[in-house]
Amino acid sequence: MPALSILLTGATGYVGGLFLPLLESRGHRVRCLVRRPDRLRQRACPATEIVVGDVRDPASLSLAMAGIDVAVYLVHSMGSAGSFEQADREAARLFGAAAAAAGVRRIVYLGGLGDDRDDLSPHLRSRRETGDVLRESGVPVIELRASIVIGAGSLSFEPGVRLTRRRGE
Repeated sequence: MPALSILLTGATGYVGGLFLPLLESRGHRVRCLVRRPDRLRQRACPATEIVVGDVRDPASLSLAMAGIDVAVYLVHSMGSAGSFEQADREAARLFGAAAAAAGVRRIVYLGGLGDDRDDLSPHLRSRRETGDVLRESGVPVIELRASIVIGAGSLSFEPGVRLTRRRGE
């Protein structure tokens, strides 16, 4: 398979941190869009390009998308100030528009379980809507749906570890 030019968002998160070395080891040209490059520089290969920006900043998105074949969207706004649903919606809209303008061939998105008929939590509704908004861009989207991602260092794992330690005391 020929090397692809891949934009990875969420590279400083748990899933992105696992995904980055896989992309690098397979010879792909990887570019990461990050808000805090100091959290990534020591972990990324020297050949990995780091672009400082944000998925809600059109200028940094335009720069990050230039020359990209596949854009990986591992962003979630839960925990941000204000409405995370609105932040997710806006970020997905801007990301999709930038991908379309740059001629990106595919977006890969990690969403959540559930379908339109389900009575979903606000979190899962937002994950579902994010996939819909990305598809509205016209760029083909591969949407992977996970129920929960747990592993040492993940946001879902650490509260369980703390709870277990406290109960054992």
